Amino acid sequence: MKQKLYQVDAFTDRVFSGNPAAVCPLMEWLDDSILQKIAMENNLAETAFYVKENDRFQIRWFTPEVEVDLCGHATLASAFVLFNLENYQEEVIQFYSPRSGDLMVSKKEDMLTLNFPADYYKETALAESLLACFTAKPLVAYKGKTDYLVEFENEQLIRELKPNLTAIAKLDARGLIVTAKGEEVDFVSRFFGPQVGVNEDPVTGSAHTTLIPYWAKKLQKNSLTAIQCSARSGYLLGEYLGDRVEISGKCVLYLSGELYLD
Repeated sequence: MKQKLYQVDAFTDRVFSGNPAAVCPLMEWLDDSILQKIAMENNLAETAFYVKENDRFQIRWFTPEVEVDLCGHATLASAFVLFNLENYQEEVIQFYSPRSGDLMVSKKEDMLTLNFPADYYKETALAESLLACFTAKPLVAYKGKTDYLVEFENEQLIRELKPNLTAIAKLDARGLIVTAKGEEVDFVSRFFGPQVGVNEDPVTGSAHTTLIPYWAKKLQKNSLTAIQCSARSGYLLGEYLGDRVEISGKCVLYLSGELYLD
């Protein structure tokens, strides 16, 4: 059995930057154990699988270790594949996730825009479990649906942070977002998720469902620019819409090929 596979760098306009995602268009769902093995073999932060169902596409995302509730960059990459490689002719793609509901992606020239539910977060104590994650001390901490978010004093601290991955892996969350006001953009961030097999994710769309509402309220503006300053780095545009957010970026194709499955 042959299976199409694409690898796309998301939230960037050049290869070897942004966040790489594998995308597998399926005719029908394979067994979950096979999906997990494909993701493990790809060894990328996420592999996205989708199946067309009437006028929408059901989508699921797997890290090398687990299935996750939401993944922005792999959804952006899936939309890029549909628009550019799988002959999808409309300007809006309606994805559906059993875990996260309706997820739309629109296209304007080479810019793709995710429309995702906004995260709801609340302030939490700077407990020892969080303080142990870094040598630098954060200013404040919040807990969203799946992640912790901690703010630091400036962009330089974010770029220079050396995470204690052992401590982060013990947090009761999918992962940990660190953020600060940006020098040339509205805000910068990084994301650490050893709990799900991703020590540091290069560019995390789903984390921006928390970051965009947070910085929109803090900066009193709804249109935002952002950089996730990992080693690969990625550039994002954000729009706060109240109960939803828009997250925009570009993608480039790195490879296309076929898997050979028994």
